[in-house]
Amino acid sequence: MAMEGYRGFLALLVSALLVGFLSVIFTLIWVLHYREGLGWDGTALEFNWHPVLVVTGFVFILGIAIIVYRLPWTWKCSKLLMKSIHAGLNTVAAILAIISLVAVFDFHNAKKIPNMYSLHSWVGLTAVILYILQVSISVKSPAYSSLPPEGVFTNTLGLLILVFGALIFWIVTRPQWKRPKEPNSVLFQPNGGAPEGVESSVAMNFGNVDKSDSELNNEAAARKRNITLDEAGQRSTM
Repeated sequence: MAMEGYRGFLALLVSALLVGFLSVIFTLIWVLHYREGLGWDGTALEFNWHPVLVVTGFVFILGIAIIVYRLPWTWKCSKLLMKSIHAGLNTVAAILAIISLVAVFDFHNAKKIPNMYSLHSWVGLTAVILYILQVSISVKSPAYSSLPPEGVFTNTLGLLILVFGALIFWIVTRPQWKRPKEPNSVLFQPNGGAPEGVESSVAMNFGNVDKSDSELNNEAAARKRNITLDEAGQRSTM
């Protein structure tokens, strides 16, 4: 069976494989040339395994596992063989991802660096856990295409909720997007007092308010006296 647009597919496939392979090579050059190499002794050399294994397994090999069913020259192979290849590639990617996490935690513990202190740590660990669960469960789970429409719809809803939560979390954790402080706002100290310089300004404001209130009261009293005198004058003329 011929594939429609075979040349375009082949060009994109070769480009993807080339870019992925170059990514692995660049990662190796980075840690070997700029980061002093690889090791397993609790130092930064052990930490260097993390980017190498993540890019190799969780990016490159996993990408190949995703598109293995799209390769037209494998369409004549049995479905069981292709499933075995797909599962094998995913297993290799999962093993490399686990080793990369072990390298990070081992390095942090050796250097007494807190674990899981960044968004990268939480998102990465969550992705690896969900991926391993998917690899483990998918062996016995039915095909996704056999799910009822409601199952596909609710799974899509779950993805939307996950993306929404991730976006909200990202927005509220950006310090440059915080609400600016108001320049004229009065900030009170926890013990109930006011910062230095604020107490006097508040007192001046209250003094001005009292002064304006007294002036208004004096004006009202003067008007009342004038009205009383006018009424008395009118009565005397009558």
